Amino acid sequence: MARDAVLHLMADDPTLEPRDVLVMCPDVEEFAPLVNAVFSADGDRAEEGVPDIRVRLADRSLRQTNPVLGVVAGLLELPGSRVTASQVLDLAARTPVARRFHMDDDDLEHVDAWVREAGIRWGLDAAGREPFGLGTLDANTWRFGLDRILTGVAVADDGALVSGVLPLDDVGAQGIDLAGRLAEFADRLGRCVDALTGPQRLGEWCAALGRAADLLTDVPPSQAWQRRELDALLDELAGQVPDGRGPALERAELVSLMADRLRGRPTRASFRTGGLTVCTLVPMRSVPHRVVVVMGLDDGAFPRRGHVDGDDILARDPRVGDQDVRGEDRQLLLDALMAAGDHLVIVYTGSDARTNAALPPAVPVLELCDAVDAAVATPDGGRASGAITVRHPLQPFDARNFMDGGLGVPGPWGFDPVCLAGAQALQAGAVSVPPFLDGPLEPEPAEVIELDALVSFLGAPMRAFLARRLGVYAEWSAQGPGDALPMQLNALEKWTVRDRMLSARLGGSSAEDAELAERRRGFLPPGDLADGVMGDVRGDVEAILGACGTVRDVPPRTVEVDVTLPDGRRVVGAVGGVRGDVLLDASASSVKPKRRLAAWARLAALTAHDPSHPWQALIVGKGSRAALAPLDPADGDRRRAATEALGTLVDLYDRGMREPLPMAERTSEALARGKNDEARGAWEGDRFAGENAEPEATTVFGGLAGLDELLDPGPAASESGPGWDAAAGSRAERLAHRLWDPLLAHEAGGDA
Repeated sequence: MARDAVLHLMADDPTLEPRDVLVMCPDVEEFAPLVNAVFSADGDRAEEGVPDIRVRLADRSLRQTNPVLGVVAGLLELPGSRVTASQVLDLAARTPVARRFHMDDDDLEHVDAWVREAGIRWGLDAAGREPFGLGTLDANTWRFGLDRILTGVAVADDGALVSGVLPLDDVGAQGIDLAGRLAEFADRLGRCVDALTGPQRLGEWCAALGRAADLLTDVPPSQAWQRRELDALLDELAGQVPDGRGPALERAELVSLMADRLRGRPTRASFRTGGLTVCTLVPMRSVPHRVVVVMGLDDGAFPRRGHVDGDDILARDPRVGDQDVRGEDRQLLLDALMAAGDHLVIVYTGSDARTNAALPPAVPVLELCDAVDAAVATPDGGRASGAITVRHPLQPFDARNFMDGGLGVPGPWGFDPVCLAGAQALQAGAVSVPPFLDGPLEPEPAEVIELDALVSFLGAPMRAFLARRLGVYAEWSAQGPGDALPMQLNALEKWTVRDRMLSARLGGSSAEDAELAERRRGFLPPGDLADGVMGDVRGDVEAILGACGTVRDVPPRTVEVDVTLPDGRRVVGAVGGVRGDVLLDASASSVKPKRRLAAWARLAALTAHDPSHPWQALIVGKGSRAALAPLDPADGDRRRAATEALGTLVDLYDRGMREPLPMAERTSEALARGKNDEARGAWEGDRFAGENAEPEATTVFGGLAGLDELLDPGPAASESGPGWDAAAGSRAERLAHRLWDPLLAHEAGGDA
């Protein structure tokens, strides 16, 4: 609103320039990100025609304008706090700290992943938890997690503890240097936190802060002023007690002293620079400008509530003539009004963002409106303040912003072409979604097909196409590291624990060793609280192991496969989990369609590679199991039968690498079985989201497509002949039969 109001004034008066406009607000730090985002247009926004007004922000806090001071201020918040994972990661990402420890953006992403995987939540070490009554619990501390990371540099995570530490997997040789730098950062941070704990004299506090800046920050020569500004501030503080004695101060008292000096101060900097100036509503700021805009005059936010110092004895018994912060704010608004040469614009929140209910402005604004009504008469006898008040819709893309007189003023109000396009789209109503592709892409030349790539495609054909051919990764965003101890686990977290323990047991670990490793991983509730979770998990794991039968007693091995298809191309890869002649896939998950498809592809590859064995597959999950019989055709030619089965999958893979196929694992299986009601439930969902809500499906279909939309396209001309079900009327059904019919013919299942 403020930007468009300024643009209206500039459009009406060609002599008005950005330097003639002053924008004032109660707290510039609160509005600074919004001002930069709205007034300035660069990059893509500039190319889209969004108006660009050069802005200069005044009165910024020193911790915002000086990164080194920001680090020191953030460091002072750590002693006495829990020292959470997010606090430490935020500190490490600050520019002076990242420069000191040579961490770029990729390094910080790796560190973030390590912190999450190592189970770091809060506390530098167990001793740091003593004030919180958890001094005997070291799990999920920074020391606990760093021990896992550093041990993982030398030892892989095979479930065995090293001096009571479970190594973090996948640190790798490339992470050795980064792990060392992270450990050095954590060690220095711990020393700084210790040095800033407990009462000290002011000079000692200043010396400790200087040493902390030496240990944790570094700036290039061109920005050496940042460190000089810190040194000057510390010297000024220490100079208040010249003899170095004075009383011992608690950290909270030092923080209060620092806060006064880090707060933004009114200066002449950033004023009269040729751009629009944004500043705080403070005394001596009302320099005359042709246009003065005052933002943030909301009820309850203005006049501002002053903070009463607990040591201020006079504030306990105020008298006439004492400082009145709220009265001073009223005077500041009057000063701003008097500073406006041509125009005064006042902006406040007039509607609730959730309910759209009308909200009143600050009381001084109402008083100003009353003064206008008393001083100015209108021809119709109405309120004069109403004639100068414009109520705006909550959304900038509301059509009223772009209608002539839509907001009660001549002409349209909005200047943003992007918002105009949004308003036009809303007015146009629903439109048909264009096809995702105009036509299939050119075939991908690949003489060698990786078996793992084929398996990945079968589990999620649309996702594989987007990632491999278009470089679009339609994935759910990963969550950052949590800061709270894992007091209880959700269903996904329990599944993760169950699956890891099952893998450990299948790898030869005893139940006791697998459970101990899980307790030292940092993802279980602390102490005895984990017993209930482990009891449930232990029972599930033993049930799955029992469903595997005696085949789990056979040592596992990996078979390298290399199969040449009739067209000369090769399918190569490694098939793990082979026990004797059985491919065992045991997981804590249920036996989902994608697991059966993966086993089918690997079984076909094994048989085509070495037909001398009667290979079969066993898929076991929680509460269910499935089996794939050996490929034994009537003519006894296993290699031919397996190569044909593998060739069918590769043919689907080739098609799926040219365009997104209308296939999803649960939906396609139901279609192949002729169960359209189940297919509708799998695709559209019922109590839970269906497969049409997966990121890749919404990307391809442009939203939540129904089953009818999935089944609408007919088969392509090339999707007929041997191996294709001519009775299937839609393309999705025909592809489903092509994929699933050979598998279903070899499958038998039952409850575990």
